[in-house]
Amino acid sequence: MSSEIAKSIQFICDEKGLNYDTVMEALQSALAAAYRKDFGNRQQNIFCIFDPETGDMKMWDEKEVAEDFDEEQLEKDQEELSKRREEARKEERELSEEEIEDLIRFNPKTQIMISEAKEHKKKAKVGDIIKINLEVPGDFGRMAAQTAKQVIIQKLREAERNIVFEDFKTQEGGTTQGVIQRRDRTGGYLIDLGKITGILPQSETVPRERYNLGSRMKFYIASVAMGNRGPEIVLSRKDNRMVESVFEQEIPEIGNEEVVIKGIARDAGSRSKVAVSTDDDSIDPIGSCIGQRGSRITTIIDELGGEKVDIIQYSENAEEYIKQSLSPAKVDHVELNEEEKEAIANVAADQFSLAIGRGGQNVRLAADLTGWKIKVVDLGGEQEVSSEDDETVIDSTLEESTSAEATADKEEKPEEEKVEEVKEEKKPKAKAKKATKKKDEEEEVKEKE
Repeated sequence: MSSEIAKSIQFICDEKGLNYDTVMEALQSALAAAYRKDFGNRQQNIFCIFDPETGDMKMWDEKEVAEDFDEEQLEKDQEELSKRREEARKEERELSEEEIEDLIRFNPKTQIMISEAKEHKKKAKVGDIIKINLEVPGDFGRMAAQTAKQVIIQKLREAERNIVFEDFKTQEGGTTQGVIQRRDRTGGYLIDLGKITGILPQSETVPRERYNLGSRMKFYIASVAMGNRGPEIVLSRKDNRMVESVFEQEIPEIGNEEVVIKGIARDAGSRSKVAVSTDDDSIDPIGSCIGQRGSRITTIIDELGGEKVDIIQYSENAEEYIKQSLSPAKVDHVELNEEEKEAIANVAADQFSLAIGRGGQNVRLAADLTGWKIKVVDLGGEQEVSSEDDETVIDSTLEESTSAEATADKEEKPEEEKVEEVKEEKKPKAKAKKATKKKDEEEEVKEKE
């Protein structure tokens, strides 16, 4: 039996990559706990040495020698400790070691009074360690074998959890593929990652994006932590770093850092702006991201669930950077207030609504990307919108702008168009006149007959 235990421990350690000494320490601690439960008492501080080759076992109760204390006072201390623990439990917390030490001057589990210690060792003094040997019952061997089996199984589970944890910890900050399993009670989703199940909280989902059960998607690994039940992996589809990670995977020039992402502004599920730059004059950073015939950017958009992506040329020059960030609108010129970090982007009337974007999305993303508060003003000075304006205010301004443009178009038509309109207006009159003339001629013919 004992030899089989030794072989089993060594075999599993070799196969699973477990440390033999670590398994033995855990096994001996488990045997000590099993002995205390069935043959000892709670006041014993039991240690064990187990030889898996022979099955021999040695047990002892280990105590530190302390001064003699009044038994009545110790009972009062224990009562006070129980009271404090109950109060802490109601507060949903545990007493700290410092709090316990302040209450308990003598711990019968780990300490022995000097008067009692001298019964085991005549020359004992305060601070000494006393080991009191314990008898190991004959039928404890069977229990030892069962305990050894349980400890090994436990260690295997811990080892497998650690392997999964280390694997995903190295992927933290990157992306991974997963299959949507089901929705949880909080509105989030459980994602099958193969070796483990990840969590996609509702707060990390993208508005209007569909998460069909059984479908495979790419996720950003937001955090990896070791919990009580094993690794806890939090995923995201909403994080800006999801965009960055997809770019790194799909664009080699970004993966090898020939092209650098300088900033990302994102309205998840709708639109992103990504600023890129390079120190290599032979590389076109925007072209590298778009790819031949848009192949690369198309793949990225698909990975992001159809989210539109604007690639922006980064510039150290704030004026130029702000101009680029308002793309696809064309900006005439930018005025900067360095102290307040505010910018006024002047655009032609026909570029005004394009610079602002639906609900102010374009100007807000540009402000997030550049770090500047941006005000878009048409060159006539009649309309203006700030990146910090409310969406309702922005929509109202855009409606007024559109209405004004329509009126202006009507009032300022070219001469050629005016001539054409006059011709169109005259056509019905000419037709009516012609019809009247024809009718008169027919009546004259009838009269002659």
